Amino acid sequence: MIDILVMHLQAPMMSFGAPVIDEIGPTERFPGLSALTGLLGNALGLSHGDAVALDRLQARLRPLCMEIPADGETLTDYQTVDLGQVFMNGTGWTTRGRREDKGSGAATRGTHIRLRDYRVETAVLVLLHLTPADEAPTVRDLLAALRQPARPLFIGRKHCLPAGFIGVEVTAAPDLFQAAQALLAAGLPAQPHQEAPPAPVARAWAEWPADEAGGAVFQREEARLVDRRDWRNQIHGGERLVCRGSIGAQGAA
Repeated sequence: MIDILVMHLQAPMMSFGAPVIDEIGPTERFPGLSALTGLLGNALGLSHGDAVALDRLQARLRPLCMEIPADGETLTDYQTVDLGQVFMNGTGWTTRGRREDKGSGAATRGTHIRLRDYRVETAVLVLLHLTPADEAPTVRDLLAALRQPARPLFIGRKHCLPAGFIGVEVTAAPDLFQAAQALLAAGLPAQPHQEAPPAPVARAWAEWPADEAGGAVFQREEARLVDRRDWRNQIHGGERLVCRGSIGAQGAA
């Protein structure tokens, strides 16, 4: 049996960044390794400067993600910004705890148009195992951090605020697939403000590491993702192979 952290990602808009091309910022259907590392690292209180800890956490992640309901949509936000306006002077990012003002290059002047994609009308359940399991932080450490995060959490971009608690529980199962099937059969984890009992889900579209063994799945396909981040140099450059398919609830035909 392995310990598995169950996370519930839901927000009015969520962004699971795919490679950006010029002004177009697409989103994947599921969060990548770097997105999960950033979310958990933020809950733990890690900063961008904690590259060793972030790289190690990312290397240990073994996620299985399920989209429920599976008919979520992708919304494209058309954005324009005139960086030359007076009120834009003296502004900048505060990612590292201090303001970093904009520079003087061509990209900091004039009107810029951007297209940014978001996932809407859906939720993603993440079943997360760590290898090795007994190394700190453990999945129980991560659950505690998600319930009392060191900093505010967001799902993708900073304005994608979660609609409820992200950390649900730690469960035990022989593998990620059996944990997913049991969760579907029992029904989605309810948020504290929900009074209705959880309703079982017959089937869900899922994504998992290609080398993860086991699982009775349908419509299986493979995809190559560029979702590993080099946290020391702050760039994405690592690929991994994932599988996608439809997972049925435990006991379903």
